[in-house]
Amino acid sequence: MKKMIKRFLLALVVLSISVAVESQTTKNKKPNIILIYTDDLGYGDVSAYGTSAIQTPNIDRLAKNGVRFTNAHATSATCTPSRFSLLTGKYAWRKEGTGIAPGDASLIIPVTTTTLPGMLQKAGYNTAVVGKWHLGLGDAKGLDWNEKIKPGPAEIGFNYSFLIPATGDRVPCVFVENQQVVNLDKNDPIKVSYTGPIDPNAPTGKKNPELLKMHPSHGHDMTIVNGISRIGYMTGGTSALWKDEDFANILLQKATAYITQQKTNPFFLYFSTHDIHVPRIAHERFVGKSGMGPRGDVLLQLDWTVGQLEEVLKKNGLLENTLIIFTSDNGQVIDDGYKDDAVEKLGNHKPNGIYRGGKYSAFEAGTRVPFIVSWKGTIKPGKVNNALFSQVDLYASLAKLAGVKVEEGQAPDSKNYLPVLLNQTNKPREYLVEQSINSTLSLLVGNWKYIEPSKGPKINKDTNTELGNSPEPQLFNLTNDPSETKNVAAAYSEKVKEMQALLVKIKQGSH
Repeated sequence: MKKMIKRFLLALVVLSISVAVESQTTKNKKPNIILIYTDDLGYGDVSAYGTSAIQTPNIDRLAKNGVRFTNAHATSATCTPSRFSLLTGKYAWRKEGTGIAPGDASLIIPVTTTTLPGMLQKAGYNTAVVGKWHLGLGDAKGLDWNEKIKPGPAEIGFNYSFLIPATGDRVPCVFVENQQVVNLDKNDPIKVSYTGPIDPNAPTGKKNPELLKMHPSHGHDMTIVNGISRIGYMTGGTSALWKDEDFANILLQKATAYITQQKTNPFFLYFSTHDIHVPRIAHERFVGKSGMGPRGDVLLQLDWTVGQLEEVLKKNGLLENTLIIFTSDNGQVIDDGYKDDAVEKLGNHKPNGIYRGGKYSAFEAGTRVPFIVSWKGTIKPGKVNNALFSQVDLYASLAKLAGVKVEEGQAPDSKNYLPVLLNQTNKPREYLVEQSINSTLSLLVGNWKYIEPSKGPKINKDTNTELGNSPEPQLFNLTNDPSETKNVAAAYSEKVKEMQALLVKIKQGSH
């Protein structure tokens, strides 16, 4: 009996030591990082931000278990430049050719760049991108979709990639995994054109509206895939064509497989959802559930996806060692090319919250986006941080977290604000630059916002978005006037001069 007790006690001690060692190993291990980068999600689209008529319980839970930022910004009011800045730590307006990329654009990030994932690779991370890409593929010689595509994500720091090459409303409508089109039949080669029809007899949204299940409101009337007409022309690749309704499921499957495979190694997952971007085609389990049409339904789909990702982390025992960042590439847009009842069924939903403008705009709703950070056991739950923060700073901040130095000449606009990111302080960024669709720049310093003079229309008539263009300088006090209703430039001419001078220095790279 005594021997049995001794054996039991010895086993208990061994078990206790093993648990302690495992716990210490987990604590000392570099944290996994998941960046959930949504598309066209407005500041007020998430119920945690208080103005949404849609309930987003899973995203709200991230905020409840972490920190919700109220003054965090994408670098641009459109997608491609925001993504460029995010991955390079460099403002996109510093480089030509970083505007909204066509579907056949060549890779816009030079392969000589040490990107955010490339930097994390040097720190021992495995890296992946799953979802929307929209940063171009291939080189300037032209892209053959029927062969291995180079350069691409692998050449700029990603170990694994599963892509929507551009966006859902642009051809080619195929998935690309590790730089090869998925399910491609080489006997049915893909051809893509953005200059004119490849087959003049092929149906298009413009010629054959009777074939459509969703009709365009402006543009988006070329090649038809899955009953939806797109931007650009495409032939071939029949076996590889996607079904929009399956986007969320397929992207989640790929992310789940990657996380499960890498659970014993530190990993960085750039999970780039498509849900809110047009065409908004929800899976059948979400259709009609929001009462706000397809845009409301895909908001529910996005929220479900976030919840499922969190469940994957739980099942793999990774929640306490994973930093989760949830944000958007730019602000909201309601009608962005398809008749999907988004305008008609908006009701009292306020997708941009109290802010003016939206996607494409120099006003705040163009770049002020939801930004939520959660890390169980490290970030105190249920907090709100009002610090001025830019997505361009994720590069330097995550470098600090990973314990690696930013290389000389890389990420020139990124600053280390890791203590802000982890909500250890609310010390704001000194200044922040925003970029609108026509590359008009705005400068935020404290409670002041300056918009430089610019040419162009005041309103995007297609989307009914106020663009913030004006031939005169604009100055707003965001503390007193967060909705930017009163231009006080004339009353504060010295402040205008001060901010103009600072913006010149920033453009020159001397500040």
